[in-house]
Amino acid sequence: MADQLKRRIGPGLLTAYGVGVMVGAGIYVLVGAVVGDAGIHAPLSFLLAGLIAAPTALSYAEFSTRLPEAAGEAAFVGQGLNSQALALLVGLAIVAAGTLSAGAVLRGGVGYLTHAIDIDATLAILLLGAALTAVAVVGVLESLALVAVFTLIELSGLFLVIWAGLGAAPSADWTLPADIAWGGVGLGAVLAFFAFIGFEDIVNMAEEVDRPSRTLPLAILVSLLLTTVVYALVALAAVRAVPLSALSVSESPLALVWSTARGGDGAFLSAIAVFAALNGVLAQIVMASRVLFGLGKRNGALAVFHHAHPRFGTPALATLLLGAAVVLGALYVPFATLAETTSSILLGVFVLVNLALILQKRRVKSAPFRVPMAVPLAGFVMSLGALIVALTGLA
Repeated sequence: MADQLKRRIGPGLLTAYGVGVMVGAGIYVLVGAVVGDAGIHAPLSFLLAGLIAAPTALSYAEFSTRLPEAAGEAAFVGQGLNSQALALLVGLAIVAAGTLSAGAVLRGGVGYLTHAIDIDATLAILLLGAALTAVAVVGVLESLALVAVFTLIELSGLFLVIWAGLGAAPSADWTLPADIAWGGVGLGAVLAFFAFIGFEDIVNMAEEVDRPSRTLPLAILVSLLLTTVVYALVALAAVRAVPLSALSVSESPLALVWSTARGGDGAFLSAIAVFAALNGVLAQIVMASRVLFGLGKRNGALAVFHHAHPRFGTPALATLLLGAAVVLGALYVPFATLAETTSSILLGVFVLVNLALILQKRRVKSAPFRVPMAVPLAGFVMSLGALIVALTGLA
C-alpha cells in the first residue's frame, strides 16, 4: 500500500467537479422549499446564498495555496488556530457533512427514480450506492470524468428549465407588486445554501491536482460564480412561470415549471434529476474519503486510512467505509434532517476556517494567492450570521 495519491486532475475537470457537486446537491429539489420561505423573491435568496458563500470561497482559495493538503479544512484550522484537536474535530465534521449530504442526495435521487420506473426504493439505494462506491475506488480520474459527464447532463436540464420558464406566459403572482420580505428571503437563503455545498470540497482534492497553487483558486471561484448565476436564473424562471402556491408544495418543482410552460409531464427532467443526484453522491464520497486519508496522516488513531490502493492510487478503505455510511444514511435518515444538519455543520466549519485565515494572515503575509483581510472578516461575520439563523430560524 502506498501513502501518495496520483496527481491526475487539471483545472477543467476540477471546475466540473465543483459545479457538479454543487448542482447535484439540491437545486432540483430545493426551489420549491425556498419559494415557500421567500415567495416571488426566491431568486434573491439564491443570490444571497451565493453572496454568503463568496468570501468564504475566497478564503478557501487562499488557504488552499498555503496548505494544499487532502484534509483541507482540518489543515487550515490546525495551523491557523494552532490546535490539532480542533483540526481533527473539523476534519471529522467535514466527513460527517459529506456523508450526510450524499445520503440526502441519494435519497432524493431515488425518489425521482421510483417515479420514473418501477423499482423498490431500498434496492435502488443499495445498488446505486454500491456502483458509485466502486467507481470511486477504481480511480479519481475515472470518478471526476464521470462527474463531468453527469454535470453536462444536469446543466442541460437546468438550461431547458430556464428557457421554458422565461419564455412562458407570466403567472398571476409574477404580475402582482410585492414588497421584499427580507426575513423570508434570509430564511430562504439559508435553505438555498445547501445547494451551494461543494466549493469547499475542491480543496480536499489538492494532492491529486496538477499545479495546485493555480488550479485550486481558479476552480473554486469559477465553479461558485457559474453555479450562482445558474441557480438565480432557474429560480427566476420558476417563480415567473408557476403560481407560488403550486411551486412551494411540489416535490418535482422543475418538472412542474416545464409542464406549466411547455406542456407534458416533464418526465425527462426527473431522469436528469437522477443523474444530478448520482453526481452529488459520487463527488461527496470522493471528497470525504480524501479527508479521511489526510486525517490519517495527522492522527495515529486514523492512520489506517492514510493508504492509497497500489493499483488504483485511491484511498480505497476510506472510500468503502464512506460508501456504506452514505447508503445507511439514505435508508434511515429523513431528507430534511440530512440537509439542515449538513448546512449547519458546514457553516460552523466556515466560521472556523475564516477565523483561522485571519490569524494566519497576521503571522505569515506571503502566499501564492492572496485576498484582502476584509475577505475572511466578511466570511466570518456572514457565516456566523447564517449559522445563527440556521440554528434558530430553521429549528
